[in-house]
This record gives sequence, C-alpha cells and structure tokens, in this order.
Amino acid sequence: MKKISLLSFLVVLALLPAVAQQAKDTIELREVVVTGTREATSAHGIPFTVSVITRDQVEQTHSVAVLPSAMREVPGLMLTGRSVMGYGVSTGGTGGISLRGLSGSAGQMLVLVDGHPQYSGIYGHPVADSYRSLTTDRVEVLRGPASVLYGSNAMGGVINIITRNPSRDGVWASAEAAGGSYNTWQTSASLSMRQGRFSATASAQANRTDNHRPHMGFGQTSGYLNLGYDFSSHWNARANFDLTQWEASNPGTTDQPKLDNDQWITRGAASLVLENHYGRTSGALSLYNNFGRHKIDDGYLATGGTPQTDYFRSEDALTGLSWYQTLHPFEGNRITLGFDAYHIYGHAWYIDRLTDAVVTTPRRLKQSANEQNNELAGYVDCQQRLAPQLTLDAGLRYDYHTTAGGEWVPQAGLVWQAFPSAELKATLGKGFRNPNMKEMYMYGTANHDSLRAERLWNYELAWSHRLSSLTYGLNLFYIKGDNLIQTVAGTNINTGSVENSGIELEATWHATDHLRLTTNHSLLQMVHKVVAAPTYKGYLAAHYRCGGFQATLGLQGIAGLYTEVGANEQTANFCLLDASVGYAFNRGLSLWLRGDNLLNQSYEIVKGYPMPRTNFMCGVRWDVNPQ
Repeated sequence: MKKISLLSFLVVLALLPAVAQQAKDTIELREVVVTGTREATSAHGIPFTVSVITRDQVEQTHSVAVLPSAMREVPGLMLTGRSVMGYGVSTGGTGGISLRGLSGSAGQMLVLVDGHPQYSGIYGHPVADSYRSLTTDRVEVLRGPASVLYGSNAMGGVINIITRNPSRDGVWASAEAAGGSYNTWQTSASLSMRQGRFSATASAQANRTDNHRPHMGFGQTSGYLNLGYDFSSHWNARANFDLTQWEASNPGTTDQPKLDNDQWITRGAASLVLENHYGRTSGALSLYNNFGRHKIDDGYLATGGTPQTDYFRSEDALTGLSWYQTLHPFEGNRITLGFDAYHIYGHAWYIDRLTDAVVTTPRRLKQSANEQNNELAGYVDCQQRLAPQLTLDAGLRYDYHTTAGGEWVPQAGLVWQAFPSAELKATLGKGFRNPNMKEMYMYGTANHDSLRAERLWNYELAWSHRLSSLTYGLNLFYIKGDNLIQTVAGTNINTGSVENSGIELEATWHATDHLRLTTNHSLLQMVHKVVAAPTYKGYLAAHYRCGGFQATLGLQGIAGLYTEVGANEQTANFCLLDASVGYAFNRGLSLWLRGDNLLNQSYEIVKGYPMPRTNFMCGVRWDVNPQ
C-alpha cells in the first residue's frame, strides 16, 4: 500500500509540469480569503497557504458534519471517526483533527466560526459535532501556525468555517430529508431573506442513527439564527446564535465492549459583531460567548463490569472580546492592529445518578474543579511591497495568560510573484498553545503551578501556479517544537517535543465545461510519532455536472496511519471509494444518492473501533426561489 501510494504521488508530481506546458493561455484567478489577514484578500498575495472548500464542495458530500469535506479536499488534514454519523466526546470520542502531525484533540489545531475561536473551556479542543454543513457557506483551512492573528491553539493551523448570509434582496427557503443504512435519518430546513438593509437566516436540523454496532446510537438537534443590519455603506452589524444538542453512545472497543457509556451534550455559541468598511481601512469589534453543558455516564464493561453510580457533569464557557483594524496608508502597504481578551471558565463535578446529589470523589478530581483564567493579547501584522514582484509580511503578538504567563509570537514571510499566474512563498512562524483547564486543575495529574505554553517553529516553502484549466500547488515544511505537555510520573509537565517534515501537493483541472478533476497528496515524516497522523494521505476525485445531473466519484488512500504508538506501535492502511449522484428535476426539486466505502473495506481509524462497511444514503431536497 505504501509503495503504491508513494508511486502515485511521484507520478502526479512528474505529470503536472507537462500538463501545465500544454496550456497556452494563462489567467489570474483571484481567490479571496479572510483567514490569513482578517480582511478579504487575494490568497495569492499572502505568504500563507490557505485551502478553500466552497459551498458546492460541502454540499456534494451530503454530510451532516462539515469537517469531512475539509478532510477530503485539504492535503495532510485527517479526521478521526468511528461511525456513520456522530463523533461524541470523552473516552472513545472521535472527531479529532490532525494536520501535519499536530492534533486538534490536543488543542494544537484551532477551529473558528466566522473568525471566533471554538475550543471548549475545560478540555481545550474543538467539538466536531457542533460544526454542520447546513449553516456553512465556505471553509478556509490555513496550514501552519496562525498564532499571531488567532493566539493559543492555532499552533498547527486554523479551520475557519464561514456561515451563510444572503447578499441580495429576496426570500429563499429549503428543506431536505434523507434516510439510509443502519436506520440513519437526517432532516433540515432553512429560511433566508434580505430586505433593504436587513437580512436574516434561520435553520433547524434533526439527525439520528443506530450506527453499525450495538449500543452506538446517535441523535442530534440544532438551531441557528443570523441577523444582520447595514447602517450605511460603511457600517454594519450582525448577530449569531447557534445551539446544538446531542446524545451519543460509545460501545467500547471490540475486545472490551461497554454498556451505558452515554453522553448528553449541549454546545452553543452567540456573537455580536460591528464592522466598518472604508476605502483605506476596515475592521471589526466583536463580542462572543461559547458555552457547553455535559453529562456523561462512563459505562461499564459488558462482561463482568459494574454499572456506574454517578454521572460526570461539567459546564464551560469561553467569552471573548476581539478588535482589529486594517489600514492601507499608501500603495503596497497594509497594517493590521488587533486586540483579544478571553475569559475561560470551567466547572466539573460528579452527581449521584439516582438522587442528583453532588458526589465528592477525590480519586477523580484532584481538587474542586471550578476554575477560570483570563488571557489578554495585542498584535500587529504588516505587509509591504518591496518591489513589483516581491512582498514582505511580518507580524508580532504578545499574549498574557493569568496562569501560564506571557508569550511573544513572531512570524515573517515573503511572496515572490514569479510571473502573473505563479508565486513562490517562504514563511517562518511561531505557534503556541496555553495549558487547558483539564491539564491544570483536573484529575490526579493536574499541575497549575508550573505549566507553561507549548511552542513550535514552522518553516515552509510553497509554490502555486494557475493556468487556463489547471491550478496546482506544492508545499515543503519543517516543524520543530518543544515544551509539549505530557504526563510523567503522574504529573503534567512541559517535556515533550515535536519534529515533523513533509511535502503536500494539490491540483485542480477543469478538463471540460462539465468535468472537473481534483487531487491532493501529502507525505509526513515524524520523529516522535502520534496517533491518527498518516504517513501518506491522498485523494483523487472526478466531479461531473451537466444540466440537472451531477455526480462525484472520489478515491481516498491512507497509508501508515498510527493507531497506536510506543512499544506496541501499530499502523493502518486502507483505500476508500465514495460516490454520489444527484438530479434536479426543476429549480425546486432534486434527489440524491450517496454511497460510502464502495469497496467494502474493513478498516479502523481509531484502534478497536471498526468503521462501517459499504453504506448508502438517499435524500430529497426542495428549494423555494433557489439562489
């Protein structure tokens, strides 16, 4: 498997220049992103590599969760899973994000929604079941540290989920229902409108499945509301509220099955943003709050185990205030100034499952886990055109955490416009992650006296080239970090290190007006191996659209995926074939069918949790006044 994967990677590398030479006309594709600079900017003029997953690409998967689309389309991005639907949390939970060997489950990958951090207050990691396709307009993935702009947890990269917002007057509505294997159902409805200066979007979703193993049910309901108002051509405000509730059951590993390992989770987010847009300056002031409530039954072994007498309960919140302003004082110059303030709160306890009385359990919580921390940061990021084809970008952040102390975070990058449709980029940047509540205050390993931030440096060289029908990019990177938090002799300390290097390739070829081919590949070398980070990851897809018919066929290959490290090191190799077809009978009614794992592969991403074999989903969608 590794030899075949490596060979296919090298073949693609060899063929790209030849294909590029065949294209006679070049065009400049101005793909605009916001994640690398805070304001809408051409992706080709910034030193960072940002992959964009469009609304069409998100919809092609017909998936409830938005992150699987990103995993397919972004080289090196891996998402752990165990079921048809639902990731869950706690022991056995999945939805962990890995990019270049750095893990979201460890808080080293940051998920944003409209630029606002989404990590949980206690455990400090993103919660994958909270991010849904229904409300997503596009996804931007910045590979490499983004700590200057976004602070802690952005040491490995950033996934920015940008929500939908109507841009012209009118009313739009849609409803969808689908069912499939393992008694899986998903339903959704949304309504959007804009009238003059006012806009609104509301949506609701309900999903459930038995999944492919006993005691593995999952059910989810969610609601979303977005309100916007344009005070003038220069000022506007918007408010968002998002709430998700789900129940998930963990069946345990195949060799140690569990009963009653159930989770009842509520996650929500609210934000209020005031934006300004002028000719030479733009910015925003935002106030946001992420909150969660959790009840977990740790369950018991199906053979010889004893039911738990208590539930684990927790609630957490991250309240943030963010301000930035971008200035263009003269031609070829951009300066962004920003300030962030966070209040991080977490409270964990146990209750008796019969009486709901609080249970004191020193064996589980080292002390009363009712803690809070504050974080303040200021940053500046400057871009200067040194010559018509050469641009310099440099930034600096100072971040102060009330427990971990202060951290200086620099970054710098160069963009050389080799010719109008190609750039060579070089960057170096520092990333960091402050210790989370769990590491500082919870369980017998807690240490709030001496833990400091994790740190790393990333060095990257990137080439991108755009032609009339072909776009491709190639990245080389090297990561060196230390101070990683690990448990040694029963206590959390800063002792771990990371040293990773790799190569990434992505390409899109518009073969005809109806056929588009996409591919991405990544090779990763880790000195200190981690779970859920594959040595090789590749994806090749064909997208066909003609009239009301559309189809997507995708082949994903994974080699050297570590399911266990250390003395009992184990890796997994697998190849997955997925397909979806859809037909729109008119502008309002459409049907679709999706098949996953069509090769009926037996494989695991998480050790002890076999993934589903071949499975299908079929759905119908109705649109009123579609955009």
